Amino acid sequence: VQLQASGGGLVQAGGSLALSCSASGDRFSMYIMAWFRQAPGKEREILAAIGRSGSRVHYADSVKGRFTISRDDANDKVYLTMNSLKPDDTAVYYCAAEFDTNWGLLQYDYTYWGPGTQVTVSS
Repeated sequence: VQLQASGGGLVQAGGSLALSCSASGDRFSMYIMAWFRQAPGKEREILAAIGRSGSRVHYADSVKGRFTISRDDANDKVYLTMNSLKPDDTAVYYCAAEFDTNWGLLQYDYTYWGPGTQVTVSS
């Protein structure tokens, strides 16, 4: 599966952004989808993951209550809605996919990656 994220940009602290990730390939509904981010000098961290049909969802503590992951299997898309953004949320954001065999929360658990989109939150 090939992934392409979009929707990044510059926003003021307290604002909102919505990221979208489009997937091409077969059987999108069979994949676990996730959003990660990587800030300069930091490791890539998972933000949220969603299982098949949204049956299982995980959020990192750092974004819980502010970010929402959702998926549209009819259109092969996954979304990340981000509210109450903080300067610490500044990073490159990536969508990732893994065929639904094992639920994983580490970057090494995901085989397919999009090229990333920059999110910058100004103070």
